[in-house]
Amino acid sequence: MKKLLVLLKDYKKESVLAPLFKMLEASFELIVPLVVTAIIDVGIARRDSGYILRMCLVMVALGLIGLACSVTAQYFAAKAAAGFGTRLRHWLFAHIQELSFTEIDQMGTSTLITRMTSDINQVQSAVNMVLRLFLRSPFIVFGAMVMAFTIDVKAALVFVVTIPLLSLVVFGIMAISIPLYRKVQERLDKVLGITRENLTGVRVIRAFHKEEEEKSRFEESLESLTFMQNHVGKISAFLNPVTYAIINGATIMLLYTGALQVDSGILTQGEVVALVNYMSQILVELVKLANLIVLITKAVACGNRVESVLEIESSMPKDARGGRQEEGGGALQGKREEAAAEAIAEGGRQNPKVQFSQVGLSYQGAGAESLSDISFSVEKGETVGIIGGTGAGKTSLVHLIPRFYDVTRGEVLVDGINVKEYPIEELRRKVGIVMQRAVLFQGTIRENLCWGKPDATEEELYQALETAQAREVVEGKEGKLEAYVEQGGKNFSGGQRQRLTIARALARKPEILILDDSASALDYATDARLRKAIREMEGSPTVFIVSQRTSSIQHADKIIVLDDGEIAGMGTHGQLLASCEVYREIYESQYKKQ
Repeated sequence: MKKLLVLLKDYKKESVLAPLFKMLEASFELIVPLVVTAIIDVGIARRDSGYILRMCLVMVALGLIGLACSVTAQYFAAKAAAGFGTRLRHWLFAHIQELSFTEIDQMGTSTLITRMTSDINQVQSAVNMVLRLFLRSPFIVFGAMVMAFTIDVKAALVFVVTIPLLSLVVFGIMAISIPLYRKVQERLDKVLGITRENLTGVRVIRAFHKEEEEKSRFEESLESLTFMQNHVGKISAFLNPVTYAIINGATIMLLYTGALQVDSGILTQGEVVALVNYMSQILVELVKLANLIVLITKAVACGNRVESVLEIESSMPKDARGGRQEEGGGALQGKREEAAAEAIAEGGRQNPKVQFSQVGLSYQGAGAESLSDISFSVEKGETVGIIGGTGAGKTSLVHLIPRFYDVTRGEVLVDGINVKEYPIEELRRKVGIVMQRAVLFQGTIRENLCWGKPDATEEELYQALETAQAREVVEGKEGKLEAYVEQGGKNFSGGQRQRLTIARALARKPEILILDDSASALDYATDARLRKAIREMEGSPTVFIVSQRTSSIQHADKIIVLDDGEIAGMGTHGQLLASCEVYREIYESQYKKQ
């Protein structure tokens, strides 16, 4: 949590002024009982209405000044807290963007979303409340006791006994309830997890007619949460009656002591009223302080969760991410870029466009390798088909080219240079990839297509759409390129989304194009036209097509057959039918055996 508080360094002024103005407000609040004393002892005792009116105006002035101080403190506290929360969100988001797929897989998307939203909101609220109340409440508690001693030492001894007793009750109940509140939060997380799972999988639940089972599961989880909340609520419910009993007992003692002192002429009636007012202020502030500490405890837990994400280091070296090199890293990067340029310019024809050399890949925490001893080379302009059973490692293989994951052994070369030697931005400018899941972002079709090339002209966009067989999709929409795209592209069919995501990758005119089972929703005729258009593209990109259909890859220059993470066969369609049993089984399962 301490690591996060450095973000307040740019809000030093606000962090000082917010509690300062709150202390000023508290000071004026402590003066009010003395004004009430004067009204009773002087104004009412002497029946001086003019004095009473003047003192009432003083009270109003104190209230207005206190209000101004409170609003000012709130302004500075909110400014510091909101700025802190904004910077923390930016920091966390930027850090997550730097993580490789390995770390994101390890953390989980839902966890990262929770930590970026509710956890940071909790920390932000705590910063706001601490700046406003953390000094104010103790100041009023001890200030009220000091003011009581200035009125009468004997009566103030009641405060000396009452404050520790109140503190013991308030903080004792809090010490018992805080661990229980953590359990409540855990059970609430479970309820939220079930809710999220049901909302995202509602179609599957209805398809299998599992509504009643899911309702039962949800109710069971909710009952567990309700039981724990009731248990904590019963303990917390003791706070008000016990504290009020103590305060009322102390008030009775004050009135009793005060009555004796008044009868003896030591105290006045107004001073007794002031002592009672100070006792009430102490009760209110102790309850506020207890609630604040509960909030701080929750915020520290949330802050530690956020900090744990920030402490995760990417498995990709920093000097390969561009712009964050250590001293001398810029020169090193420049040398690498020059070497890459020379390799492409002078040895481009000698070096394969993509080369895998004894590549092995193990996912973090996995017991065995997902890819083993993968070796092949692809020349510029070639089309490579990759096929295999479910879980054979097809997607894992193509994800190594743009370096979404790092190989655990061997090396992957692009233009004769290890992908680890490239700055990430430069490597990924060379590669256009269309994932298995077609993802479109909220906005317009033009904005989605320009992700690949922000400065793309309309002619270039339509050329990419033509190649991706998506031109009719755009022209069939009102507004064409300016047509609205809902979040996730929900206003497009599966095939339309796939074609638009292919067009987005083609718009940047990549040197290497990877289609990761991205035409599965297309009919055979559209799929064939798409492959023909890609072969005829200007610049002759090197194309990798991952597919479950042999029809999609049978005309490829080279087909790689994967089986349990290893290459089971490599060659053309005809060669593999004759020599590779795995490929032949896949082919014959899709076509009648002749």
